[in-house]
Amino acid sequence: MSASPRAHQTLSAKNAAALDHDLMTIGAFSLDQLMELAGLSVSQAVYRVHPPSRGKSILVACGPGNNGGDGLVAARHLWHYGYRPIVYYPKQGKNELYQRLVTQLKSLDVPFTEDFSTALQESHHVVDAIFGFSFSGEVRAPFGAIIEAMKSTPLAVTAVDAPSSWNIEDGPPESGPGKDFQPANLVSLTAPKPLVQWFRGRHFLGGRFVSPSIAQKYNLDLPEYEGVDQVVELNAEGGKL
Repeated sequence: MSASPRAHQTLSAKNAAALDHDLMTIGAFSLDQLMELAGLSVSQAVYRVHPPSRGKSILVACGPGNNGGDGLVAARHLWHYGYRPIVYYPKQGKNELYQRLVTQLKSLDVPFTEDFSTALQESHHVVDAIFGFSFSGEVRAPFGAIIEAMKSTPLAVTAVDAPSSWNIEDGPPESGPGKDFQPANLVSLTAPKPLVQWFRGRHFLGGRFVSPSIAQKYNLDLPEYEGVDQVVELNAEGGKL
């Protein structure tokens, strides 16, 4: 797939990892805090593109890493907004943070499913929180089939930081799961990544936690957020709509 002429200001894989490190050292954020802010941003983007009046059943597909954690947080916020999230989380993270996020959802009686296909048929919108910007290598089972299902579904999909299986620098894969996968919406976290050159849908930024000094260090010209919003929609050139 050829790249779009969009002129987004983007953050490379190396700088994205370094910026996250700075947020947790210079910025003194914990991983819990950053995941909470990321998931909140995703939930607000979903509310914008798919308000509850369009259907309340939201299928949240979560991977084993931090991207999946963002999805778990988003599912909790969506429940509080009045949606009916259902979570697909086949490779659950074993550390204490992920376990707490799962417990929080179960305390709200948010259902977890192992049957993605049936849940997809019963849903109105999908959140792709399987793989984030650090993904590389091959897509392993069961996620290949899940990505193919998200590609084929007529439902709108909102991807968290990266459409799953996309490479942060090179965009969608040329073959295999994820080829021709174009979610309707993308929520970039902290700053857009180079892969947005290939993205064609509605693009949101969630990063209302980056200090001016860190933004300056990475030469980020971040847009202004309105009111209490945790997301801002970007135009084709990467500016605020």
